[in-house]
Amino acid sequence: MSKTRISAAAAAGVAALWSAPAGAEQLIYGLQAEQLEYRQSDGEDAFVWDFDAMIGTDELKFVWRSEGEREQGSGEFEALENQLRLQFPVSTFFDAVVGVQASTPDELPDRYNAVLGLKGLAPQWFEIDADLYLSDYSFFRFEGEYEALLTNRLILVPNLELTVPLQDDLAYGQSAGGATIEAGLRLSYDLIDRAVSPYIGVNYEESFGGTADLLRASGEENGVFSVVFGTRLMF
Repeated sequence: MSKTRISAAAAAGVAALWSAPAGAEQLIYGLQAEQLEYRQSDGEDAFVWDFDAMIGTDELKFVWRSEGEREQGSGEFEALENQLRLQFPVSTFFDAVVGVQASTPDELPDRYNAVLGLKGLAPQWFEIDADLYLSDYSFFRFEGEYEALLTNRLILVPNLELTVPLQDDLAYGQSAGGATIEAGLRLSYDLIDRAVSPYIGVNYEESFGGTADLLRASGEENGVFSVVFGTRLMF
């Protein structure tokens, strides 16, 4: 299956709630796209997505996560990640995560990692996702998001993503300890409950330490500011 077909499969996701037979756990399945957006910057414009497709029960969920960035000019996948994850509760507000991850962007070697993580709601209702990716090129990633309701339908969503390489990966321009931070602010409006929420916003990405040095050495821009518009989906 091509990379395009793998990532586009999310468009076929359908949400539903199935009533299980009496005495059995209820099966739930659905799709949640946190980002489905077009980014405009001084450099190359891009289409970006970040979604989870899930099936399971309250006690055990199987999740397909896909994240990617496709440059509009070249049509190449600047980033492309797919994960298969098992998620199960370890406390009232947190689930443990185990799984595998494949990173397969164009013109870069494929990378595969085991995934161990924690996902849930921190105090003050911050949504967090902290994952350790283990391989010959291990790294740590933290994602945090908060939904501030300005009205019943208008929502301001700040988000932060921190990626810290634990080992050098020169092919990917990563240096151990050289963190990359991506921060965004999006204003969305709920058209259909929480199912369809178009938004506008801004996004900023910058690398530090040895990773920033590798970017400068390769002639790539560091510190990229983008204007974004897209939609959040939940079915």
